[in-house]
Amino acid sequence: MELRERFLRAAEALRRAEVLVITSGAGMGVDSGLPDFRGDSGFWKAYPPYERLGITFVGAANPAHFEKDPAFGWGFYGHRTNLYRATVPHAGFGIIRAWIERYGLDHFVVTSNVDGQFQKAGFAEDRILEVHGSIHHLQCTKPCTMAVWENRETIPVDESTMRAGHIPRCIHCGDVARPNILMFGDYGWISGRTARQQRNFDEFLTEVRGRRAVVVELGAGTAIPTIRYLTEEVGSLHQAVAIRINPREAQIGAPHISLACGALEGLAGIKSCLE
Repeated sequence: MELRERFLRAAEALRRAEVLVITSGAGMGVDSGLPDFRGDSGFWKAYPPYERLGITFVGAANPAHFEKDPAFGWGFYGHRTNLYRATVPHAGFGIIRAWIERYGLDHFVVTSNVDGQFQKAGFAEDRILEVHGSIHHLQCTKPCTMAVWENRETIPVDESTMRAGHIPRCIHCGDVARPNILMFGDYGWISGRTARQQRNFDEFLTEVRGRRAVVVELGAGTAIPTIRYLTEEVGSLHQAVAIRINPREAQIGAPHISLACGALEGLAGIKSCLE
């Protein structure tokens, strides 16, 4: 089946929809210029100093750094904080918002990304589930309390060494703070904020049960398949159709729709058919 025909099928599903669930992985940010860290080579291309040190993404995204060498831990996460703050969400975010408004769709966003791009693009905070947390919120490294607070820190980073020139501190005890993100081998993540978002999503699914739903999955890979599993779970509901947009791993069984392209190309292709 030609890609154009698949765009037409996806557009027809959206025309009939009453509910829209957006599920998003790292590929959603690629069109905004963000790295997706696909494989060690992809990570090292984005962060050459780590290749010289022989450190992979898993090694860099390790909570132990905040205890042993917080300047090194914050080198990676401070750089990412600055990058995400500076990034402008691509046009695909606006396409989705226009569909929601045009068709009066009840909607929810579920993302494994920690970059806050959906909020920046104007999606409502109470309609977003960030399954791995957010870089824009902090917690104590110990942790001394279960508190989570907004990240308002300025974190300069020496990109030749990937070490931070400022270490954020816990607002309660003064110890080192860390991003409220679920990292690899992480037993200290405070999940309360994400748990509240999860409850909002569960209530949403209960409220829209039985209505015609479309799930649009954007750039979610198979390495950590949390988002793909969720797409298929929601897509299995009565009258639901899932649209998987992925340039390399778009496969999904009928009656769902596979679009082998990038996030922005896929959204723009569906938009052209709707118009």
